[in-house]
Amino acid sequence: MHPPRELSTPLAPAPWQRTALGANLLAPDGGLGVTIFEEMTTLAVQTGAINLGQGFPDEDGPAEIREAARAAIAAGANQYAPGKGLPQLREAVAAHQERFYGLAPDPATEVIITTGATEGIAASLLAFAGPGDEVLTFEPFYDSYGAVIGLSGATHTTVPLAAPDFLPDPAALEAAFNERTRVVLLNNPHNPTGAVFPPEILQRVVDLAEKHDSIIITDEVYEHLTFGVRHTPVATLPGAAGRTITISSAGKTFSLTGWKIGWLSGPEDLVAAVRTVKQFLTYSSGTPFQAAIATGLTLADDFYTGIAAALEQKRDILSAGLRAAGFDVFTPKGTYFVNVDTAPLGITDALDLARRLPALVGVAAIPVPVFCHPEGAERTRSLLRFAFCKKTEVLEEAAARLATLRGRL
Repeated sequence: MHPPRELSTPLAPAPWQRTALGANLLAPDGGLGVTIFEEMTTLAVQTGAINLGQGFPDEDGPAEIREAARAAIAAGANQYAPGKGLPQLREAVAAHQERFYGLAPDPATEVIITTGATEGIAASLLAFAGPGDEVLTFEPFYDSYGAVIGLSGATHTTVPLAAPDFLPDPAALEAAFNERTRVVLLNNPHNPTGAVFPPEILQRVVDLAEKHDSIIITDEVYEHLTFGVRHTPVATLPGAAGRTITISSAGKTFSLTGWKIGWLSGPEDLVAAVRTVKQFLTYSSGTPFQAAIATGLTLADDFYTGIAAALEQKRDILSAGLRAAGFDVFTPKGTYFVNVDTAPLGITDALDLARRLPALVGVAAIPVPVFCHPEGAERTRSLLRFAFCKKTEVLEEAAARLATLRGRL
């Protein structure tokens, strides 16, 4: 059993320092580093490498959604949207939740539109967590979680996810909860590991949250990008609905990450608290894009099954190249990402390899330790994450380049 990992976030002299510390960007001497995404992208540009680091598609989403945005602009939807979001998008989100999951949030009081899922997560954490509280996540964790937890002044505790299946140890999960666990922040399907948590694990989280009176915030942006398994929203589980904020977005589902249209839903009292914070972050954004995403959420079921099937094929193309390179490949059940272990090649420092990989074979990746606290970073120090949300021909070329790695080390 692994004990819960904890990173105390002291009230540093300035909020930006707490934010940087939470995101692993604050050096011991107080200097400010750049994100690993910026570092790897810079290396990719300098070397002409294929960038499989940052998780964004290299082709646009459905034409009908993009055309709906043009039509909305032409029709004059160019001023502030309501702070809660356009009514038609809130209604479309509620209809989507009922269509796929049997949930029925009230679009007038239980749904708000955010500037991407990132703002929804930030507003939710800032609404509920502060000094003296703990926020529990799985580890590795998406870097913005640590940043906002740090900004809030709360303490970030974690439960490790270990290869090959990246599922939490039940005893470690239970041990991580206590009377100070104010928020549990779940990412399912999970970035960066690609795990899709089964209902029994999610139910255990709900039961523990109920026992300790914790709020659950769920980041479900990859909800439609699963391979051979179904996504289970936490809010559908017994005991969850009254304490769960569910967050998703258009970026991953529709390959429109630059539009930054997200949403959240949950019980009226929790949503009102989040809205209070959110309205003083961006107030509102993306009016014509909101209208277009309302159209996108009505697309037929075959669109949703089709995007998952196409992405699964891309996963397999890249995975074949990674295996040929000599890595141990952990096949993901969801998301854009596949993780590998570099140890079979005799490499135990994934960060060092990530910095050399663009020049070695012309491919860029992200080292998993950057998504961890120090102890977690040591546990995952030989793992790399590759994104496969790219054009098929790009992935085929990346796979061919990776297959030459053993001969270049």
